[in-house]
Amino acid sequence: MANWSDLPAALKGSLDKLSELLESDAQLKAFTTSNAIDKPATFGIKSSDSDNALLITVANGSAKAKTGPSKETLFALQALPEQWAEFFKEVPVAPYQSYWGMFGMNIKQKGIEVQGDQTAFAHWTHVWRRVLELAHDAHCGPMKEDTQPEQTRDYLTGRYVYLDAPVWGKCKVFYEWSGEGKQQIVFLHTAGSDGRQYHGVMNDARMRQKCTMYCFDLPGHGRSFPSQQYFPGAHTNTEDSYVGIIGAFVKALGLRRPIICGASMAGQVCLAVAIRHKEVGCGGTIPLQGSEYLNMERQWFDRSPYVNQSLFNPEWVYGMMAPTTPLVNKQLIWHLYSGQAYGIFHGDLDFYFGGWDGRERVASINTQNCPVFMLTGEYDWSNTPEMSQKTADKIPGAKHKAMPDLGHFPATENPAKFVPHLLEAIDHIQKVRQESLSTMRLGAEG
Repeated sequence: MANWSDLPAALKGSLDKLSELLESDAQLKAFTTSNAIDKPATFGIKSSDSDNALLITVANGSAKAKTGPSKETLFALQALPEQWAEFFKEVPVAPYQSYWGMFGMNIKQKGIEVQGDQTAFAHWTHVWRRVLELAHDAHCGPMKEDTQPEQTRDYLTGRYVYLDAPVWGKCKVFYEWSGEGKQQIVFLHTAGSDGRQYHGVMNDARMRQKCTMYCFDLPGHGRSFPSQQYFPGAHTNTEDSYVGIIGAFVKALGLRRPIICGASMAGQVCLAVAIRHKEVGCGGTIPLQGSEYLNMERQWFDRSPYVNQSLFNPEWVYGMMAPTTPLVNKQLIWHLYSGQAYGIFHGDLDFYFGGWDGRERVASINTQNCPVFMLTGEYDWSNTPEMSQKTADKIPGAKHKAMPDLGHFPATENPAKFVPHLLEAIDHIQKVRQESLSTMRLGAEG
């Protein structure tokens, strides 16, 4: 059994393989090939019990590994021996699937520390993340990622609609729809992203038969036009603006008590919508990765003039996924988070990080009028299943279920594994609504 007190020593048998992967990996080559890298940069990866580090030197078009003391590095990623042991398991458990997960936000672990230049740590996050993945592959073999059939036909239709909503004002918003089922459902994308996250779900045959599905990009996100109420870079999101734009969309399309479903900040707003369901006109919510309140230490690299957000933002969320997520879906999430305008992600997190506070409010949700079924991926270190369960326990009649092999973006990571959970939640909401309707009819007859 490896002794992880000295990281290079524990990896000694796989260092030659790591050097081969560093030289041949196409993703690392794409990340390091730039004439802007005009001088070598070295960072370290080490155990807290030893200064002997894996030293990675990045130059234009290359990354090379050697071992030695970390004192000469720009920065060093440090963890306890037992934490590295978890990271280097064949399939790590949460939150050890990524260094960001180990580093954590609301899940703080002792021993995790980034030593040295913090801005350089943010500059090179795409490189050190990929190097750690390759070190894992060299030591354990390639990650056993799930596979999925390649989509050959798309069933979505898209168009624009003008919405007039509180705070946002009048906005030209892009939305898509698919399916022919009776149950209407509106999907909400995560912070700093857009509705392409739901294409796998909206193309699923089971979902198309059961539901008519809608998804829209918030103003300034994805393919929607920006709000004229904000200067570029000044975007922020609040409960009133968020609930207001959802209500405006439901009204503009003439939807009749649709289910509202979304993840992350959209999971939080699903709880706000359940509280304010009459205002929105919805008939149930499915919060994904949601809870009553998140109080976390906030980082500002996502709105820093010294850090490239198109590299940093996708890296920060990349490690929230299950390690077995199909690579094509991991890359889609990376792409979506790399493609948003400056300040959009950070402004959305104004709502996610404490802007939403339902601690004294969620218990008032009437789940007979607006049923709530919460779903949480087990690999999410930002909003854990335990946090969601604690919230569900405060809502009379609410249900919650943890989802194995899924993380912070369940609908995008693995639609085939997510859809059965989603269908269970939809069935529950329909059953509660039908029972409530029957009770009302019996009362009227009496």
